[in-house]
Parts: sequence; structure tokens; C-alpha cells
Amino acid sequence: MKRIVTTAIVLSRIDFGEADRILTVLTPDNGKVRLMAKGVRKVKSKLAGGIELFGTNEITFIPGRGEISTLVSSRLEKHYGNIIKDIDRTMFGYELLKTVNRATEDAVDDDYFELLRDALEALDDRTVPLEHIQLWLHMQLLKLAGHSPNLKTDKSGEKLSEQETYTFSLEDMTFVTQQQGRYLAGHIKLLRLAIGLQSPKSLTKVQAMDAVLPDCVQLSRTMTQQFVRA
Repeated sequence: MKRIVTTAIVLSRIDFGEADRILTVLTPDNGKVRLMAKGVRKVKSKLAGGIELFGTNEITFIPGRGEISTLVSSRLEKHYGNIIKDIDRTMFGYELLKTVNRATEDAVDDDYFELLRDALEALDDRTVPLEHIQLWLHMQLLKLAGHSPNLKTDKSGEKLSEQETYTFSLEDMTFVTQQQGRYLAGHIKLLRLAIGLQSPKSLTKVQAMDAVLPDCVQLSRTMTQQFVRA
């Protein structure tokens, strides 16, 4: 029978029967795969060490005729162990896995795998503030899903200005000029950086962002919840 060897990140695990577990994993070359890990909950199972959350794993599986394939072997490649040392990072880590699981179809390209791996690496690096990771992740998810906000012009088509203040229209995914609006030029600049940078660690180099960061995180989360099945 054909066996496939690949790298995988576990998105979810569901206990099945007395000792089995059904896994949903994300891979760079086979999309999202559901696997039956037989006997994995037994003490001496050889599969258990390679299907941990918050890690990348080398797995071998046999494609099934239906929706579920069979896990044959697994080996932990890298465990992002620092995530579970901080409760806030741990909780966001779980949220991250659930969000990517909901946001992806089975036939998904490798961009989502790379996004998830980069986010886990950033969560594991305790020098990268959690809010930076949250903002970067939401903006990247919006970009991959084809729902990037308009960060160039306002609703009327005018170029966004450093002198104006704005509200934000979720319906149009664009800023709207309004006196004493909540969003300033600093918000827009930070959103542009978050969607353009390859890693959330790069945001740590941005100066004078603390005043606008919470608003940007909240707005990016709201947009993601609206458009990315998150």
C-alpha cells in the first residue's frame, strides 16, 4: 500500500474508542489530513511522541479510501516548549490551532502551513510580545483569504491622510473619514506593516507603536472573525 512521508502540525486530537485517537494535521504538501492513530493512548505506543500539539512532526501515513487515513509512524522534529510555560501564550496557541483549522479546507496550499509554523515559532520566542503575534497573524490570515483591508484610500477613494481621523467600515473593509474618528495615521501604518512583514518578530523593531497597538489588534481580530471563518 502507498505510504506518504511528510511534515505535519497537529491541529486537533479527538479520542476514539478505548485507545485510539483521530488527528487533524496540516502539511505543506498534502493539505489538511485526518488520521486514525491506532493504540496511541496506550502507555507503550510508539506513535504518541510524534503527535504532540505545538510542534512539527515527521509522519508516515497510508491514505484511506474515505476521509480518514491511517497513521503508521510519527517522530517529533521540533517542540515549541516555551509556549506552555506562559498561560496567555498557551491559550492563544490553542486559539491559533482552532482558527487555522476552521479557516482551511482540506486542499489548502502550503502558505497556511508556513503561516502556522511561523506563528508557533514566534509564540515560542518569549522576546516577541504576544500582541505583535496576534496582530500579525490576523492580518496574514486576511491576506491569505483574499480579504485584506484597503490601506491606501478611504471609502470615497481619497488617499489616506496623516491629517485625518477615521472610523472603519467592515462592510467595505476600508476607512471612512470622520471628525474625531478613532483611527489615526499611526494605526494605518502599523496595519500596513503587519500585513507586509514576513515575521511578527520584525514588529518588535517598530518604534512608538504602543499607543495604537491595542486598537489594531482588536480591529484585526474583528475583521478575521468576520471574513475568515474564525
